[in-house]
This record gives sequence, structure tokens and C-alpha cells, in this order.
Amino acid sequence: MSLSRRGFFTLAGSSTASVILAAPLKNLYAKTLSKQSIKGRGFGKLIPDPNGILDLPKGFKYRVLSKTGEMMSDRTKVPDKKDGMAAFPGTNGTTILVRNHELKPDPTQKIAIVNAADSCKYDKLAPGGTTTLVIDNNYQVLQQYVSLSGTIRNCSGGTTPWGSWISSEEDVSTPITVANNSSDRMKESFQVSLKHGYNFEVPSHGKVTTPVPLKAMGRFRHEAIAVDPQTGYIYQTEDREDSCIYRFIPTQAGKLEAGGTLEALVIDGMPKMNTSVDFPMDEPKKVTWIRLEDVDPNEDTLRQEAQFKGAAIFRRGEGMCYGNGEIFWTCTNGGKAKVGQIFRYNPKAETVELFVESPSSEVLDFPDNLILSPFGHLIVCEDGKGEQFVTGVNPQGECYHFARNALNKAEFAGVCFSPDGKTMFVNIYEPGITLAVWGNWQAVL
Repeated sequence: MSLSRRGFFTLAGSSTASVILAAPLKNLYAKTLSKQSIKGRGFGKLIPDPNGILDLPKGFKYRVLSKTGEMMSDRTKVPDKKDGMAAFPGTNGTTILVRNHELKPDPTQKIAIVNAADSCKYDKLAPGGTTTLVIDNNYQVLQQYVSLSGTIRNCSGGTTPWGSWISSEEDVSTPITVANNSSDRMKESFQVSLKHGYNFEVPSHGKVTTPVPLKAMGRFRHEAIAVDPQTGYIYQTEDREDSCIYRFIPTQAGKLEAGGTLEALVIDGMPKMNTSVDFPMDEPKKVTWIRLEDVDPNEDTLRQEAQFKGAAIFRRGEGMCYGNGEIFWTCTNGGKAKVGQIFRYNPKAETVELFVESPSSEVLDFPDNLILSPFGHLIVCEDGKGEQFVTGVNPQGECYHFARNALNKAEFAGVCFSPDGKTMFVNIYEPGITLAVWGNWQAVL
């Protein structure tokens, strides 16, 4: 399929296979944001998939690795709603995928849940968690099993420098408040036996038999994390219309259960700044971090404490990644047009900058997960209302479509690359499909 649905827009920047967009992206909006302004070719136009699953450029192939309802190695079924995901090196050339499942309690039990023995669950009434896949270099699944269970709405998360996956709950249900505000757009009601709204650490090899909520990292509607390997600080997004950006400083490096200090981002001279409205483009702003005290509140009030102390407000912080000493995150419906922004934070300079604001869904439609590709391009998953794309951004600042969901209008999620850089993995959220994509990545234009 051609790129006719969207125009291209300037991002400007450079990167390498191990660095995200090294340059400051100073040319953003230097050119008109229109369908005719810039035509980033990427890998060329998309070719319709005869199987009706994934449109890709010429020379690329895909394979379905895992589908909801299939039987796994542990004799449980592959759960539904596949979301955030990461790839790790395994033994003998294998790749290990740890994959989230954004599931909530469902009295009808019409969907495949993360099923494990109650003794291994955090909350026996909660159906979410993670599954792990071990894949050989021929894209055959050698193992597939539950690695975390008893959690709710495991949306995204992130990897750690010590080789684990942080799985994040986008839910703040409690056994007292059965009415669950797990979405700003929808009210739900279901029963749980423990408080939720935490991060959980999952090993890349093996599974969690006794899930431990990382309470010191904060109780809120978690979305994603990114670790700065230089400092060990962990940055976090929150999926709320009035969310904040958080920073966790561990007491002991690599030992998150040991606790630490939680802080929120404040823009100097702009207390409680609403970054979705009239935030200056291409102007790095100095920031400070304020310490939060009630990090495990009974109600969903952490952001209220942060904003009372001057924390900046972001509209639906979602995907987050680290690269070149900087942290990047998306605000899915941020900006004047309410269809997406991307921010970057420079820890050394202590500055935050808005470097992408989509003027319409025709340019960028609800950016969500994002990651750096091994060939130096930023890759972004969309979670919009129309057709869904995986979008690439090249070092010259040109944006192009790399893949299209030809199956339905469900979002892409969990985009990541194998340790050897040869394979991209991605999920179609519903009906729940995990795919491997490969080809000549060096052919990018």
C-alpha cells in the first residue's frame, strides 16, 4: 500500500544502531507539515499482503509466531490483548520475548487470560501478566509459557540494563473501591483482592513464582519506563489526561525491591505547566525534580501531589525509550490537535523539549510505543482510530510507513528488535498476534 494516507513531517536528527536520534532535532517544523512537504521513502511503498495480515515493503517477510488461544508449553492458552514487549538474547542463538497482556477481570471469561496456579499469582482474581517466548533463528517457537500472573492491565514497561523486563500495570483498582477507573474514557466494575497500580520485575530467563509489587516506584496508572544506564535512574510515564513524568532513584542499583526515591518533573518558571497547550516548540526548558512523599496512596492521587508541588502536566504519557543519553516519550493525544506529541529529556543538561506535535491524524495518529531500530531510525507504533501503521523516522527527519495492519484497525504494540538486529517483533493488539519481520534493513533510503 502506498503512503498516500499521510504526509511526512520534519523531525531532523541523526543516530546509530545503538543510539536514538543523536542530534537535537533542531529542524522540526522548519518545513511545512503537509502531505507534499517531505517524502521520506524509507523502504519504499507498502505491498498489500495476500494473507491480509501485514502490509510490508518489497523484500520484507513476516511470520506469525503466536496467536491468542493456542496451547503453550505449560499447557495453558496464549492470552489475549498483547501489548508491550521486549527481546533478550537467549542461549544457543535463541531470542527471548517477554510480552505483556493488558487484561482486566472479565466475569464472562470470553477471552484467554494469563493462567497460572493461584500460588504463583500476585492477585488470584486478576487475569493479566506476561508470557515468555523462546524463538530459534528460523523463527520457530521452542517454548512459550506464563512468566508473571495475577496482575491487571499490563500495558507497557521497559527493559533494565541488568537484563529484566519491568511490566507495568495501567490500573489502580483496590479491593475496597470495586468501581474501577481504569480508563478516563470508560468506567468499569470488577472485583480484586489486592491493591493494583504497580510495576513488577520479570526475568528474561524463567518466570516469577512470587510476584512482588515495586511500591516505591509509585502507585499510579503506569505505562512505560526507561532506564538511564549512566545513573540507574528510571523514568516513567503515566496514562492519564493529566499525567506526570516520574523519576525513580533506586537505593541499590539493580535491586528495585530495596526501594528508593520517587520524583516528578517540574519545568523551571512554569509551575503546573500544561504541556499539551501552547508549549513552545524546539525550545529546551530547564527542569527540576521534586520529591514525592505518598508514593503508595490508597486513592489515585500521586499526580495530584506532584502537581500541587508544581509538576508539569502531560496528556496521556505512553511509550518511552532511552538513547544517546536522552529519554524520549510520546503523549498519545497531546497537542492542539489532540493527536500526538513526542518529547525528549536530556538528563545531563536537565532540559525537556517538545520536538514533535502532530497537526492532524493525517500526519501522525496517536503515537504510542516507540523504539530505536538497529539501522538508526526511530520506530513508532500508532494507536489511532483509523488504519494503523508502524512508522519510521530517518536521520534526515523524514517520516515513512514501514508496516500497515491489513487485518483490522487494532493498534500495533510492543515493537522491539532482536539482539542481533535482524528481526523486528511487533504485536497486533487484538485478536492478539505476535509477528516476526525480517528483510534487508540496510536497504533503507
